[in-house]
Amino acid sequence: MTDTTETTSTADTTSTSPAAARPVGVDIQESETNRAVVEAIEADNPDCAVQHMPGLVRITAPGRLVVNRVTVEDRLGREWETHEFQMAIVSYFGHIKEWDDDEIVIAWDH
Repeated sequence: MTDTTETTSTADTTSTSPAAARPVGVDIQESETNRAVVEAIEADNPDCAVQHMPGLVRITAPGRLVVNRVTVEDRLGREWETHEFQMAIVSYFGHIKEWDDDEIVIAWDH
């Protein structure tokens, strides 16, 4: 029984990996305002990867991506409400686990 468990965990990490390791991400429309949002996401998610494309920025992270209102406000130099994120995103993958006045969390349930 032990051999099967070891083989399964090392042989196919994509099907047996926990939700924390599955990539999540967001595509954000490129604009002056959204540049600050991208910078804030990068600052709060050190493991994220950022890919710039024409008119679009894709941010991916293993398992969880956090958008903090305070960090975005620091980058923008003005107040920012999390509902403004709806105007920035083109698409996302993962689940919106939390969306309140202070933080947005994208992660997988399982």
